[in-house]
Amino acid sequence: MKKLTNTPNLTELSYRSIKEQLLVGTLREGARLTEEQLSSQLGISKSPVREALNRLEAEGLICIEARRGAYVREFSPKEVKDLYDFREVLELHSIASAEITPALLSKLADSIDRTKMYLESGDKAKHVEEDLYFHATLASASGNDEFSRVFQNIQQKSLLCRYKTYHLSGGTAPASHGKIYLALCANDRPAAMAAMSEHVRYVKDRLVEALQIDETSHREFAAV
Repeated sequence: MKKLTNTPNLTELSYRSIKEQLLVGTLREGARLTEEQLSSQLGISKSPVREALNRLEAEGLICIEARRGAYVREFSPKEVKDLYDFREVLELHSIASAEITPALLSKLADSIDRTKMYLESGDKAKHVEEDLYFHATLASASGNDEFSRVFQNIQQKSLLCRYKTYHLSGGTAPASHGKIYLALCANDRPAAMAAMSEHVRYVKDRLVEALQIDETSHREFAAV
């Protein structure tokens, strides 16, 4: 992590820095988050780090327990299914309520082009960032700030567990986003919604399958 310069709002900067590490996959599920280590890495005192961790816990991105301390949230297969089922509802609302303008379509088209470029170059972090941008752009087109905030939180929780299946589903993003984009260009919202459902469910199914395999492997290992 980069050390932070002395500023009046170190809590906010701590929060952003730790959250960035969570979302790019540097800090993986189950990883411990100690105030001592984080404050040392960031070059600041423990107090703003503690406040940042409390904020991340409130957002559901990390867990804090009395004996275990703070750690990156781990998701069960059921939690992932529930999360993606809810995300699908939000994604469909995005399409249903979005104001489809030439400017929006241009942003989506540019995003798809960048996604292809990042896939070809193998830049996982940039690809994930662009995937977030595509979906967030649609959500913001609803013009509802409260909805966008809820959507962003669900999207970030989805990202925490998606790194396990990035190699299984990451390459499908350009084609899936392309289907949504073309349907919106044709002003065919039902087709765009169907494409979005297919996209979200595909990622969900790959992730749930991977988690179920992990659970089975752990049980078999424990039984040995």
